[in-house]
Amino acid sequence: MNLPALPLLQQLVVLLAALVLFLSFVLLAQSRLVSAIHAFAWQGALVAAVTAVVALSGEVHHLYFSAGLTLILKALVIPAMLHRQVRGLALERHTEALQRPTLAIIAAVGLVIFSSWLVLPMVAEELAFTRNILAISLAVVLIGFLMMVVRQQAVAQVLGFMSIENGLFLAAVSATGGMPLIVELGVAFDVLVAMVLFGVFFFQIRESIDSLDVDRLNRLSETAEMAGEERP
Repeated sequence: MNLPALPLLQQLVVLLAALVLFLSFVLLAQSRLVSAIHAFAWQGALVAAVTAVVALSGEVHHLYFSAGLTLILKALVIPAMLHRQVRGLALERHTEALQRPTLAIIAAVGLVIFSSWLVLPMVAEELAFTRNILAISLAVVLIGFLMMVVRQQAVAQVLGFMSIENGLFLAAVSATGGMPLIVELGVAFDVLVAMVLFGVFFFQIRESIDSLDVDRLNRLSETAEMAGEERP
């Protein structure tokens, strides 16, 4: 895409969206849980900045409220809740290195290429801005799914889930000029409720198996099933 041919505000939106995608790579590669939470907070702040720029560009005034709500919720409240849960679970120094980091990054790059290839024939050539924003948003969503697959720690998987929501919100705001305010409020409320439920879920798992390693939980489930089958 020829960036200089776009209006200045659209260039800024593309730049901010590219930084959101970059932070998806940071989330995927980050081994320290606390640092991953910080990266997610910055990603949320960038999504809020994109929303504010779209509001300014299209003179959609209710998006200013959405930008402020996104900033408070995704850059402040949810990271603070995650930090509190991490402290409560004594995971401040927890690290989880990817088993095959190079392969994971290559897979993420492949997802970016796949997103561009998928979106290219779906959007008209003259809508280059929309086409590239959709490709970036789809890549953020797919990398979030990849993070949920390759990470074994439950909190890191939740960060992947929240990154998926950031990608969907980025697409809805940038490509369509914003959703109705009531829809945005509903989505924000759902995300907040999900975080509360995740927090309860974390503590229940920790009390049950003294770990948040999902692979360990799967192994315990398989062991219980085998024990049940062996009973006469």
